[in-house]
Amino acid sequence: MSIRRLLIANRGEIAVRIMRACRELEIESVAVCSTIDTRAPHARAADRCVTIGPPRPRESYLSIGALIDAARQTDADAVHPGYGFLSESPEMAEACVEAGLIWVGPPADVIARLGSKIEARRLMEAAGVPVVPGDTPSDQSDDGLAEAARRLGYPLLVKASAGGGGRGMRAVRDAHQLANAVRESRREAAFGDGTLYVERLLTHPRHIEVQVMADHAGGVVHLYERECSVQRRHQKIIEESPAPHLSSTLRARLTQAAVRATEAAGYRNAGTVEFLVGGIDPAGDGDRGDKDDDDAVVAFLEMNTRLQVEHPITEAVTGRDLVHAQLAVAGGAPLPWTQADIQTRGHAIECRLYAERPDDGFTPDAGRLLCYREPTGPGVRVDSGVAGGTIVSSHYDALLAKLVAFADTRDTALARARVALAQLVVLGVQTNATLLSRILRHPRMMEGHVDTAFLESELDGFLVNSDGDGDDERPAVALTAALALHGRVEPGAQLAAGRGTEVAEPQDPWSTLGAWRLGTRSGIH
Repeated sequence: MSIRRLLIANRGEIAVRIMRACRELEIESVAVCSTIDTRAPHARAADRCVTIGPPRPRESYLSIGALIDAARQTDADAVHPGYGFLSESPEMAEACVEAGLIWVGPPADVIARLGSKIEARRLMEAAGVPVVPGDTPSDQSDDGLAEAARRLGYPLLVKASAGGGGRGMRAVRDAHQLANAVRESRREAAFGDGTLYVERLLTHPRHIEVQVMADHAGGVVHLYERECSVQRRHQKIIEESPAPHLSSTLRARLTQAAVRATEAAGYRNAGTVEFLVGGIDPAGDGDRGDKDDDDAVVAFLEMNTRLQVEHPITEAVTGRDLVHAQLAVAGGAPLPWTQADIQTRGHAIECRLYAERPDDGFTPDAGRLLCYREPTGPGVRVDSGVAGGTIVSSHYDALLAKLVAFADTRDTALARARVALAQLVVLGVQTNATLLSRILRHPRMMEGHVDTAFLESELDGFLVNSDGDGDDERPAVALTAALALHGRVEPGAQLAAGRGTEVAEPQDPWSTLGAWRLGTRSGIH
């Protein structure tokens, strides 16, 4: 059955992205929002909007009951979870099905099986998908885990079975670090599951993932790979497709393993199979080109049972709309493409713009956006969930927007991404825009030789406060602020500043700009 009215159980840029697909497919969209989000772009872009609770996520966006009630209230026939919140909750998937709603995602039992890192490892091993050597001791005491670590050898990772997004995961270089790593992993374990396991730590691996799509009849296709090695605190901030310096041999190994994993899981809808890849010139001494990559270690990391944040770069290089396909498959249609239909061209790079303070341990920032101006130009796509006047709340993920640059070559895509970041204007909260710009200019990034340790190893250099390094946009921001103060912004934008508050009182916006200060009412001094 085709979907008639879709409830989007999310907020921010992903909700706006799904609504755009709904308009293109002539599907009515229903937004949900907390009381602080009633004027947010996603709430205003939908055909209908339901306020489901206060700002705290557990009382709104994480409330299964409130979401199901909103679907019933609006006569929605399907639910798209986006990513984050309840997108990988088997309980949410089951509740939707029990309420007679189409769940735009894999079945609840598949989500549960793949959500357990231990169960996922067992499934992949049985399917012949390579995994990192590891051990899940039956004795989960400190002594039991210590014995498992001794058998496996150091360095290693301690991981929580129900962890995610870097939570519940600690690197351990020697036995002296183990006890603290075990304690921290237990503390961060999600969903009440404190089961831990240990696995060997690959040194200087790349993080490469493969986009897959599956239908109800067992059809599976891959849409090639994405390079996701530029990370802070195990969270991706820059992704690209195709992965640079990847041989045809290794690409085939990764995509074939991803398809086997998808089939073994009985998967449906869009998903991503993530791998660690080691043994590939981590020092950047040269391009391996199409040399044989039989010596490269390929190891299954996890399978994400949802649409990924970085899906736009796959859309850019394949020309395929993943949200359109999600909605079609959820409605019972077969896959819209065969594997032979899916080819890639050009290169795409995505930069995640966060409201955060990189020089303060990437602490999230909050406040009201005084001014927000997106870049434009050939090959530039911006997926955002904010506008001038939007409240950036400490209750939610700090992602403001995704800047995607596409071009025929990687060098041109990099150049377009740098220009897009230079055009960006955000006033009211601090962002990671300067950090992103500096990363794109780094020789290793420009050459395509990065690994998961890249950002951490170079972070001190990226955070050096250097005036005149070509990426300081304070003058442009100051000019924009002056225009904002004189009313030259979108109608209805509320101009207020302040950090760490939900709704800041009007104050001097120049306090966020260092040496740039407010002068008189008639101008800037």
